[in-house]
Amino acid sequence: MMKTKLVSLFMVAHLGFSYAATAVFPQSITDELIKSTAVASFPEYLDLLTLPNDSIASSKDIQINAERLEKLFQKRGFNTFQFANGGKPLVLAEYPKIQGQKTVLFYIHFDGQPVIPSQWSQASPWNPVLKKKDSLNQWQQVQMQELMKENFDPELRVFGRSASDDKGPIMMFLASMDLMKSINLNPAVNIKVILDSEEEVNSPGIPNAVKENQDFLKADALVIFDMAAHPSGRPTAVFGNRGVQWLNLTVYGPKAPLHSGHYGNYVPNPAFKLARLLATMKDDQGRVTIPGYYSTTKLGTEDLRVLDGVMDDEVALKKRVGIVNSDKVSSNYQRALQYPSLNIRGLLAAGVGKEAANIIPKEAIAELDIRTTTEANAQYLTALIKKHIQKQGYRILDHEPTDSERGQYPLLIKVIEGLPTEATRQSINSPIRKWVETAQSRAFSGSSTPDPILIRSSGATVPTHEIVSPLQMPFVIVPTVNADNNQHTYDENLRMGNYLSGMRNMLGLINTPYP
Repeated sequence: MMKTKLVSLFMVAHLGFSYAATAVFPQSITDELIKSTAVASFPEYLDLLTLPNDSIASSKDIQINAERLEKLFQKRGFNTFQFANGGKPLVLAEYPKIQGQKTVLFYIHFDGQPVIPSQWSQASPWNPVLKKKDSLNQWQQVQMQELMKENFDPELRVFGRSASDDKGPIMMFLASMDLMKSINLNPAVNIKVILDSEEEVNSPGIPNAVKENQDFLKADALVIFDMAAHPSGRPTAVFGNRGVQWLNLTVYGPKAPLHSGHYGNYVPNPAFKLARLLATMKDDQGRVTIPGYYSTTKLGTEDLRVLDGVMDDEVALKKRVGIVNSDKVSSNYQRALQYPSLNIRGLLAAGVGKEAANIIPKEAIAELDIRTTTEANAQYLTALIKKHIQKQGYRILDHEPTDSERGQYPLLIKVIEGLPTEATRQSINSPIRKWVETAQSRAFSGSSTPDPILIRSSGATVPTHEIVSPLQMPFVIVPTVNADNNQHTYDENLRMGNYLSGMRNMLGLINTPYP
């Protein structure tokens, strides 16, 4: 390890909780102050977005990001250090303690998904641009100076990799600390922060980082700033998340690519084999057909009440993503996310377009991602998939096939398993609920959307299990960014109105004493 220098009274009546917070949400935290503080933070935010942060592509880039983040947190008075993590350091930070206050650990990640620059509607994913919609509802680039006005349009959006996932929340948090300092206000909780450098690749360094830094990371609760807020604009609190596992499937054909004229109708094409195999895994309604895949998920009456209480506008959701019908895993969006999923995240066989050739490829590859649940973990689901593949007549390998294997088995497939991140979930009625619900209700009390939305479990993945399991602390996930932010794909963006509401959300949490 390398070290550098080192609420008005609110009653949650429907739960029967009595929360005797001694301070109101500060009246000095006005919309105008939030907006002016945000504007002051935008240059640092835009500068942070210029730093490439694909942890697979470059550990050097991750190191540069870590050093920049240390400086940004130190500027706000945090003591920081880096956890080496094999050249891809995590950053840990702590704000000076106040005796008698409970401690909250905040998790945010700073790595981003890989990019294909040619897919982006701008010169570079690492050169953020500002856009707004024109009269035809099309995105048009505008001068960045439009964002530096204190009356900036909240519908403006910054486009760039990690604009929303997750550098946006990092800067919202730092801007919130700037605001607190500007009015000489101390946080109502002691603050620790862990900044993850590998969340987008399942956080392989988190377990060791937690093990090696248990004393530092010890806290009364964990808050994770990730995922997207509810489209309604209401503050959102999530009490669980699915895990993730990936599988790489390679189906083999001839030992080398062959001329499709000379060998078509004679040598089997591995792409067709793979297509037929994948087609056996789901029906036309989008449901996994592998026996036992969904059977461990049981939703009780209370679970269904909570899930249906979110009341998503599914007509608007389908219009936004551009579909007519949804998969029929369950009856609505929230219910569907409680089940394990099976997704094809990529396919590869020979080439298309300018790279196309009249050949029979030697192999066809599919990469799957599986979203796991607490009831159906990665080991369980992977075993079901491999059993299903064997039932289709395949010989499963963990290596390239030998000539002997090619001569013996007509269907050969190599299966490589990734390192899983496990799902976790706690009761939506856990004690941390009254704190986060109180904090959000107080912070948004003057808005048109003050009532928090409570979500049983998110469909996405963060390393919650890897943190809370060894540290034994309650947790909540607090999403802040816009739902249509294009995270994990091209043209990722952050709506600047969400930057403001994200700050208000964070200010509510750090100004509400933890019980």
